[in-house]
Amino acid sequence: MPPSRPPTSLSYASTSYQLAGAVSASGTSYETSQTPYGSRPSTARPSSTYPSRPGTSRPGTSRRPRSRAASTIGGGESQQIICAISEGRGVSPTVGLAFVNITTGEAVLSQICDSQFYARTINKLHVFDPTEILIVSTSSPPNPKSKMYSVVEENLVCSKIIPVDRKYWSEAAGLDFIKDLAFTEDIGAIKVAIGGNYFATCCFAAALNYISSSMSLSFAFHSLRVKFQPSEGSMMIDLATIRSLELIENLQNAKSGACLYGIMNQTCTPMGSRLLRSNILQPSTQADVLTQRYDSVEELSTKEDMFRQIREALRPFPDVEKLLSSLIIIPTRPDIQQSEQSINKVLMLKSFVQSITPLFEALAGARSGLLCMIRGNFQPGKLVPTIDFIKNVINDDVTYQKMPLDLRNQRTYAVKSGVSGLLDVARQTFKESTEDVHQHVTDINQRFNMIAETRYDNSRRYFLHVRETDFEDRAIPDILINRFKKKGIIECQTLDLVKLNQRIEGSHQEVVLMSDQTIQELIDDIRGQIPVLFGVCESIAMLDMIASFAQLATINGAQAEYKRPEITDCIAIAQGRHPIREKIHKEKFVPNDVYASELKRFQIITGCNMSGKSTYIRSVALLCVMAQVGSFVPAESAILPLISQLFARVSMDDCIEANVSTFASEMRETAFILRNIDNKSLAIIDELGRGTSQRDGLAISLSISEALVASGAFVFFATHFRELAQILEHKEGVVNMRLEVDFSEEDTMRMLYKVQNGYVQEQHYGLALARTVDLPSHVLQVADGVSSAIEAQAAAKRRSSKSQALTRRRELIKSLREQLQHAANGSLNDKGLASWLVRMQNEFIVRMDALDNDAESNDSEEGGSLFSDESGVISEIQDNEERLDEEANGGDDGSVL
Repeated sequence: MPPSRPPTSLSYASTSYQLAGAVSASGTSYETSQTPYGSRPSTARPSSTYPSRPGTSRPGTSRRPRSRAASTIGGGESQQIICAISEGRGVSPTVGLAFVNITTGEAVLSQICDSQFYARTINKLHVFDPTEILIVSTSSPPNPKSKMYSVVEENLVCSKIIPVDRKYWSEAAGLDFIKDLAFTEDIGAIKVAIGGNYFATCCFAAALNYISSSMSLSFAFHSLRVKFQPSEGSMMIDLATIRSLELIENLQNAKSGACLYGIMNQTCTPMGSRLLRSNILQPSTQADVLTQRYDSVEELSTKEDMFRQIREALRPFPDVEKLLSSLIIIPTRPDIQQSEQSINKVLMLKSFVQSITPLFEALAGARSGLLCMIRGNFQPGKLVPTIDFIKNVINDDVTYQKMPLDLRNQRTYAVKSGVSGLLDVARQTFKESTEDVHQHVTDINQRFNMIAETRYDNSRRYFLHVRETDFEDRAIPDILINRFKKKGIIECQTLDLVKLNQRIEGSHQEVVLMSDQTIQELIDDIRGQIPVLFGVCESIAMLDMIASFAQLATINGAQAEYKRPEITDCIAIAQGRHPIREKIHKEKFVPNDVYASELKRFQIITGCNMSGKSTYIRSVALLCVMAQVGSFVPAESAILPLISQLFARVSMDDCIEANVSTFASEMRETAFILRNIDNKSLAIIDELGRGTSQRDGLAISLSISEALVASGAFVFFATHFRELAQILEHKEGVVNMRLEVDFSEEDTMRMLYKVQNGYVQEQHYGLALARTVDLPSHVLQVADGVSSAIEAQAAAKRRSSKSQALTRRRELIKSLREQLQHAANGSLNDKGLASWLVRMQNEFIVRMDALDNDAESNDSEEGGSLFSDESGVISEIQDNEERLDEEANGGDDGSVL
């Protein structure tokens, strides 16, 4: 058999970019700070880490860096940038990238869920325009080129592609480099950001190993600006947020469909399912992309006939992405199994191209831009070359089958007759031997007066099914061998049947081997059409996802409608529902309104345990994700902004692998949020600070809240700290909300799950909730006694503080009188005396106000709070903020006493 021809040169990235733009447009830029660096002491790792490789020469010191366009890493000057790139083995490529800019001392890591055309990857590479691109050597010549290699080679002709041995792509080494080279204060946040981004971390290791070994360069410890940058044009969602919001997987049961992906996944094809998952992980931030999707979902939701035709036409499609990916791989060691698989793939491809016409016809009445664009990719003329190639070689009546026997028969008769005389002879032998099997079964049935039926599987080939009841009153004939009893059936064979199986299999293998050359030539011809086929495949995935959204919007009926979102700069949701919880609780779920704007961007949510705080804030985040995927949302109406980054700090899990406690995990994730949040972000924070003492928790929550308010982001902050709501209630942009609870009946509490303005007033809801469960009465009595004792102590402390405040006021007045007497007896001139009196007046007013505020805050603490002794400090914080504001506005000199 002659060797397979080399693959046809493909142009993946140049096809269907209009549709790719509708699927995942990009263009967000990120500003970076410029930090000057002086000479660096050598801290190179030992050379044994990365030995010299034959055929890889180190760039000469006299080589001049190429001029390039300005990038987001730095300015427009010439820069030397090393990029390492790798991908996962899945069907939908997960691509890791690491850019190390030697000129500016900066490293940017990124991981992208890309399409088969690597559109986002190519865009990212164009933005940075690297000097050299490192790719795993197993994907590079002299090995067969991977598809990613071919796309990068074609689109970045000025960059030098260098193969690097796979052993240098190590996640552990990448984490070590981050630990050694990143700024000390950034290490924790970077590790949070790259958590789960395996390929990006491996690329970072490969790039730095290459720089250290081949370029003889190294960086000083903790001198490299390392950043994790999300995909442009999409919302950044970190791993912790993905897990805590249950976007892809349910936390309690990974196999459960009770997650956002499980609820939204109404797709009919594997391609649509993968595209949906990718879009949930990186929702679009492009308004035009989302508008096209909304228009398409709305059209399918209102045109029932077209919607049903599309869904029916989508069901027969196989996993086309896997099929096309396998077709472009050249087998390294051809054998009979690979030859059989090649025929199977061609038959699957034939079924695929034949299934496009029903989709094209189903979209005949489409009016929205995206649906018309998809229909354009289904034009019959685009698939004519592929169809002609297949028709010239494959029999018209041969189709792909799933049953093993049917598939073997289809393989045998796949190639048209007349290609080879020996092929026709082998087929005739196959046919005759198959007929002999059926004749043999007929003969033994007549001979032994039984009813044996033929069955087939891939391991035994033909075998017999005989009913066990046929031999209740007689012995099983010795001719039946390899017997196996199963549920009243005897599975067996005969010696003649085994021989016939061998003859048939030999004939089948001869047919496959004789057909292989023709099939490989056909596959080589089809490879020239791969860009078109991938374009059609992506259109199918997009159509399937849009149809899934339409199914989701209509499947619930009038009782739980999904509505089209509107994109603005505020959040206004009427009767919004948690998409996962409403599926579980059905009619019991209570919807809520949400409103957040520039003046109400930081919302403090208080309420007792089990009142629904977590569900409320999670529903806001989930509805934003759904809207930016392109789906309708579960609400009566929804006005939402485009969120560029989504953060969630809601988990209470210890990180055992990283040896991190609950509180440390809280602080590490919060540090990541604070380092990355901006005014286009949405953050939901649930019970921050509950992993430590109440005093420390309140202090940290207050400090972090101040920073989040200053960021300008939309923040929904659920907390049990009433003091936090009291301190921040007058701050610009802050609004207090609470989850309502009914305490009207004694010893009972009823959760209303409705959001109201203001913070919660009930201070003993913990005791009230305890009374609703079966706690022993003596335990509740002790708890009441302890609570009363604490309140009594707090009241006594307040009384004591009132007495102390009165004493301090008297002492302050006496001190003022004494100083005035000294001044009256002094020798200051009129001008000096006037200046001194003004200063004394201002000091007296400030000190007296502080005493008054301290007393008032103590009086306002009813019920005894554990933080009652801090009320003076809180008052002082507020007063200091007001005085600073007054000083910033010029202040007032006051009048002379």
